[in-house]
Amino acid sequence: MTTLDFVGTVPTTRGVALVPLHDELWRVTRPTGEVLGYIEGFDESGDLRFRAKRFFGTRRPSMPLGEFWRFDDAVECFRQ
Repeated sequence: MTTLDFVGTVPTTRGVALVPLHDELWRVTRPTGEVLGYIEGFDESGDLRFRAKRFFGTRRPSMPLGEFWRFDDAVECFRQ
């Protein structure tokens, strides 16, 4: 199983930052602090997968963007 260790906000390239909320949940934000969505880690057959969800505010529920085997792929969908 893959382990990702973050402390505090982890800036990433091209305009998004990751804020770890707990062991397998990250908030994805713009540098301005605007929340774009979340990445959730989950177990699938003993391997760690990542589910990306786009946030649209309080009026609509989050929209699933996809499930990925690589964390970087889940982050990339927020840069589109």
